[in-house]
Amino acid sequence: MSSRLRKSLLFGLPAVALSLGFTGSARANPNLPGVQNLDFTDYNGSAPKGSFSAVQPTGWTGGGDLIFIDSTDTPNSAAGPVYLQTYGNPSPNLPGNYVEADGNPQFETSFSQVITGLTIGQTYTLSFYQAGSQQKGFSNGLPTTEQWIVSLATVGLSVCDNCGPVDPTYGQTSTYFSNDPDASIVPSQLMTTPPGGVTPWEFVSVDITADATTDLLSFLAWGDNGSTINLPPIAFLTAVDAPPGLAPEPASLSVLGVGLLGMGGIMRRRRARRTTV
Repeated sequence: MSSRLRKSLLFGLPAVALSLGFTGSARANPNLPGVQNLDFTDYNGSAPKGSFSAVQPTGWTGGGDLIFIDSTDTPNSAAGPVYLQTYGNPSPNLPGNYVEADGNPQFETSFSQVITGLTIGQTYTLSFYQAGSQQKGFSNGLPTTEQWIVSLATVGLSVCDNCGPVDPTYGQTSTYFSNDPDASIVPSQLMTTPPGGVTPWEFVSVDITADATTDLLSFLAWGDNGSTINLPPIAFLTAVDAPPGLAPEPASLSVLGVGLLGMGGIMRRRRARRTTV
């Protein structure tokens, strides 16, 4: 193979992958430093499945009401018989445990971790895996939406019940806020889950900016635009500050495969052209 062709392949593959939406582990900003217990495997209380406050995942605080830590073991998974039961488990199985949270803001609070060593004004990229479902028996024949509200601030996220507008589909809504006026608050990518269905794990990233050298990293499950109608939507979370290559997103793998096939076709055509010349 000529050196020109090798260079073309070397630099052409990333370009093809990027044009197809595959970005791998590239991050535009530095990682959020020092995040602990990324997959909620370490805990100080009872074994999953159990409420967040009963399991007491190491390094995390808050998480009251209907927030749980689940295991990938079937009896202790989200769809297992132990309350809070969902219509299914997020797939594929990822290492460790995961958070299961009721997305109705009247039934959950935020949970947080103290992050130190921050640079004031620096924007950090935080990646994690999210998924969605609904509590079994409560779908009401409607789809639900799920996402995570992520903040970096000196205090955690709070909820104002029934303070939001009336949603045309889901009715009265609530709002979220932080008492830190300089808080960085970012919603994750919105998921839509069909009635009685499951949205599989998807890899997402958010950019958040520090306003102090020590801040709280907080998560709040947010379903149906903050609706207080108890369908309810369920949001899942794991692999906070996910290391590159933990479990490549299936869609990314498929588009990368298309890119590789395309490059293979280019190589074959170039070889055939050289043979016939």
